[in-house]
Amino acid sequence: MSDNPTPEPSPWPATWRIILAAILDFFTAFVALGYLVARLTGNLTDTGFSLSGGPAFLLFGLIALYFILGIKLLGGTPWQRLLRANRRR
Repeated sequence: MSDNPTPEPSPWPATWRIILAAILDFFTAFVALGYLVARLTGNLTDTGFSLSGGPAFLLFGLIALYFILGIKLLGGTPWQRLLRANRRR
């Protein structure tokens, strides 16, 4: 028998996973939702999209909603789930 019991795994993922997931989620949401808002509002350009005023505020709201819904309702955003960066239950 061993005097050292097996340590419990930490309920929190590594910090680098959390940070990387947040960065990738933000860029994913910005590009995907930005393109969607630009397409719906007619703000597409030859090099991508350009948002200002109301459409930009709509994009910021949708990005916030992306994180809120992802974390609260789905158990983690897509990148958190792929990188296993959401808190284990």
